[in-house]
Amino acid sequence: MKFAIQVNSSPSHCNAGQTAYHFIKTALAQGHEVFRVFFYHDGIYHAFKHITPPDDEQQLTKLWSELAQQYNVDLVVCISAAQRRGLLHTDEASRQSKQDNDLATGFRISGLGQLVEATLVTDRLIVFG
Repeated sequence: MKFAIQVNSSPSHCNAGQTAYHFIKTALAQGHEVFRVFFYHDGIYHAFKHITPPDDEQQLTKLWSELAQQYNVDLVVCISAAQRRGLLHTDEASRQSKQDNDLATGFRISGLGQLVEATLVTDRLIVFG
């Protein structure tokens, strides 16, 4: 089966992101495909490279980055949600005369069209959060 995943909650708000991550790892281990993970609303906080949770908590941003690298999973962050919450990547920071590049390794910024495409080319869209 081919999945698209949407994550709507921040890593500190609830465990939806953690549940999504474990679902994806299990699905991949069973031979399924994950076409794309789309981070929307407060879910974009998973993509902040400077996030520093306490040492005794899971480092979800790091885990997402490793997942993208290991399995070539497309991690897409909604540009509108990111801008509203202050997450800037290099191009947008430059356009706004800012110096920030907050996007963690393995994530990319794009629009809702990427979510629409994912729903069209996959068997299931699963929303967490």
